[in-house]
This record gives sequence, C-alpha cells and structure tokens, in this order.
Amino acid sequence: MLSTLLVGQSNVGTTAASFLDIGIGARSLSMGGAFTAVANDATALYWNPAGIANIQRPATHFYYTPWFVGIDFTHSAAVIPMGRAGAIGLSITSISMDEMKVRTIQAPEGTGELFEVSNLALATSYAKKLTDRFSFGLNIKLVQEKIWHMNANIIATDIGCLFVTKNKGIRIGMSISNFGNKMKLDGYDTERDFDIDETIFGNNDKLDSHLDTQGWLLPLIFRFGVSREIIDNKMHKLTLASDAIHPNNNYEYINLGVEYTFMGIGSVRAGQSYIFLEEHEDKDKREELSNQFTIGIGVNYKIPRGPRIQIDYVLRDFGVIQNIGGYSMNISF
Repeated sequence: MLSTLLVGQSNVGTTAASFLDIGIGARSLSMGGAFTAVANDATALYWNPAGIANIQRPATHFYYTPWFVGIDFTHSAAVIPMGRAGAIGLSITSISMDEMKVRTIQAPEGTGELFEVSNLALATSYAKKLTDRFSFGLNIKLVQEKIWHMNANIIATDIGCLFVTKNKGIRIGMSISNFGNKMKLDGYDTERDFDIDETIFGNNDKLDSHLDTQGWLLPLIFRFGVSREIIDNKMHKLTLASDAIHPNNNYEYINLGVEYTFMGIGSVRAGQSYIFLEEHEDKDKREELSNQFTIGIGVNYKIPRGPRIQIDYVLRDFGVIQNIGGYSMNISF
C-alpha cells in the first residue's frame, strides 16, 4: 500500500528507554506491528491514541511476553468511552527481571550484594472525535529507568490522529511517540568526595561533588499507516494493513500485516516487520532485521449477559537469536 520510503541515517544505540520500542499486544504484533491505522482496541494507546475515540464500551487489555535473557515484559491498559466528550485511557508498561549479583574486579563471583533493574512507563490518555470520521488522541506519560542506586525519570508525549474514509473501509492513521527531552541517570553512585588540590596537605579532601551523566533522547517514532477491510460480512472479515516507520534510532522501514476473522470468533494473523531496511551498514544485521516474520491466532467469545473476552497469541521470529511468544487478553464490558 505504501510504495515509497525515505532513506535516512542510522542512529542505532543512541537513545534511552529502549523498552518503548518493543511494541505491545499479541494481535497488533502478529500483524507485523502494522496497527497505526487499525487501532480499534485498547492497544491503540500504544500505537495510535486517536483510536480509542472509536471504542464504544469500556475495555481492558493485558499483554505479557517473556523477553530475552530472563526479562519479563508486561503491558496493561484500560479505556473508558465518554460519549461525545471523547474517551480516556490509562496504561502501564513495565520491564522486570530477577535480582543479579554485584560483581567487581576484586570479587568477580559476587560481593554478596544484589541489584535490580526495572523500566516503567505510566501513561494517561485522552482522545476525541473532531468529526464523525476524524479523531485525535494524546498520551502524557512518565518514563522511568532504574538500575541499582541509579534512576532516570522524564515526562514524554504521544500524539496521533485517525481518519476513517467512506471508501470501502480504508483507514489512515498517523502517530508520533515518545516526544520529550533527554533522559539521564542520577542517584547515589554519582555522589563523590573530592579533593580540589591533592598537592596541599591539611585541606578539606572530602568536598561534596556530583558526577553529571550524559543525557540521551527517547526513541522518537513517527508512524504513518493505511489499512483496508477487503472483506467485511457476518461470516468473513479480512483486513490488510501497512505502516511506514521513521525512527530516530534506526533507518526507515515498513511493516505489513493481515488479519482474517471467521464469524467474529476465531482469527488468524500474519505480518512482516522491518521491510526495506536496506541501508543498514552491517549486511548480516540488516538481513536479520529484515526477516522478522510474525504469526498469531485469536479467539473471541461473548459471555451471555457478560463481557466479551478475546485471547490472542503471537510468535515473533528474531532469526538467529530465538523466537519470542506473547499473550494478550482483551475484555470489553
């Protein structure tokens, strides 16, 4: 659907809070992350906050994936529609792992101390339909990273818009994620005693001082997406979607996805991420990234006189590293 792609310059490894790049939702990820224009469930809070303006009933979402090297990645979200006043949302994204040993040159097997590493993003959201077909959305979020005695905190913003055309189920979406200032670590380990002149005996050799760490930008992501419902009837629904991605920490690329749903009950999905990532200076890395194929399935069930529950699973191919699975549950009341 998107035939052109601007060629940019890579800045891999130059941003903080890289967990914001991972993506959330088994349904959206199984479509290759091509969800900016689809954005029709609670995961829209991540992909395009404007999408929650079209949600008719209160909804919750929970996503979990066992990430690399023992890392646990979770995302929880809730959306409350308010009619003509719009919709509000709340989401929490977190990364956690087991405690690790503190190791030094003198004690390579451990000092007996343990340390923790964790990341957190807490967002509040608002979206509103400006017309019957155009909606706008905004996230304001606190982003936090912690490692042992050090932590970093910053406020960031996501914005998005979504246009639903009259032409055969075509939707057009745009979003900008993680707009904010530079993020830098601070804490106990930056405090030092300092001797301003070691050649002088008897002076104060324990002046309070502070090490200033370098700040790093958040992973700013610009997404432009188009989706279309090729088939949409009581028996079958087929959706195609594509996203063009312009990040500040990599080259531009395209994500493609497809979803087929039978009788509104069962769904199968597939997608391809990092298409046309051809400008990477490392050929092996480029080929690895350019072949991230994703597949997924979902089951949707309406409890009589109760909520509608949707359970989804995604399998993501990371090439020589390993395959990563993820699980989602969506509940609409």
